[in-house]
Amino acid sequence: MMDSAIIFKAGMIGPQQIILIIVLVILLFGARKIPELMKGVGKGIKEFKKATNDDTGEEEKDKKS
Repeated sequence: MMDSAIIFKAGMIGPQQIILIIVLVILLFGARKIPELMKGVGKGIKEFKKATNDDTGEEEKDKKS
């Protein structure tokens, strides 16, 4: 029988895992490509939020009609 504390801890990400992920990202993409990658992610998030807000606005217009 497994202890519930062990199960709970197994799903958490600690500082060691975060450092490992950062090191892997640097190795895969290189230090020079990371700012470009983050810029692309930021643009994607911005476009996604804009699209979801546009969809919400259209639904509200439909309700008023």
